[in-house]
Amino acid sequence: MRLLVTGATGFIGSHFLECALRRGYDVVAQKRSVTSRPRISLAKEPSWLVKPLDEIEAEDIEGVDVLVHLAAHSANVPYDTLENCLYWNLTATVRLVQIAHLKGVRRFVVAGSCFEYGCSGERYEFIPTHAPLEPTQSYPTSKAAASIALIGFAAEAKVQLSIHRIFQVFGPGEPEARLWPSIHSMALSGKDMPMTAGEQIRDFIPVEIVAEQLLKACHDKSVVPGIAKLENVGTGKPQTVRAFAEYWWRHWNAQGKLVFGEIPYRAGEVMRYVPEIAPQ
Repeated sequence: MRLLVTGATGFIGSHFLECALRRGYDVVAQKRSVTSRPRISLAKEPSWLVKPLDEIEAEDIEGVDVLVHLAAHSANVPYDTLENCLYWNLTATVRLVQIAHLKGVRRFVVAGSCFEYGCSGERYEFIPTHAPLEPTQSYPTSKAAASIALIGFAAEAKVQLSIHRIFQVFGPGEPEARLWPSIHSMALSGKDMPMTAGEQIRDFIPVEIVAEQLLKACHDKSVVPGIAKLENVGTGKPQTVRAFAEYWWRHWNAQGKLVFGEIPYRAGEVMRYVPEIAPQ
């Protein structure tokens, strides 16, 4: 099976690449420039496609069976402008899937975002995939717009589409400013780490499991042509930020202390944001 993977040097993309190559898949991996490198070491190299998302053409998709779209613009705060997010996450994405469809690709696996749910997610103990999309910021808004557009595209083109809304993914290669790498860095430094009170409840999922689930989606026989399959990607095990931090602090034998309550919650902090996970 030949896969075209966009965003292949990103956090999730790098782990997906390693997973797919290790399993023997033929992978064409898109990256924006020759200097872009995967965030983790790879056992072998894929066939690299070096060009921005909006410059991919029909000849680049020759022989591809599945388009795995993991590229995302401005996925971490501070987010880019709404205009730029919409261009890359919606307009360039729709252009790519249309070109792929014309080249005969009939299966599309897309990484969505849990933040597409936005305000509606706060109304659920466990957020279902049918929850309304009520995003409040530029990046989540652009991802929600892309989901709606792709669902319509799949219905019209009668292709197989799965959209995977990923919750609190963490692991090696994660951007340094995020929670798990920050805990790791401070644990190794021997210093105390100031935190919020840590009462927020999340679903933390290792990036390796996310990569495995996305690869499995490339073969998912339950996906019906013309009917998009929506999936929340998480463990189904709610956990407080405090419990998560304490586990990893002990795991890394940190000498300092976690100082809870030292940092105030962000304005509008969502205290519970947990997905409903369908039985596997």
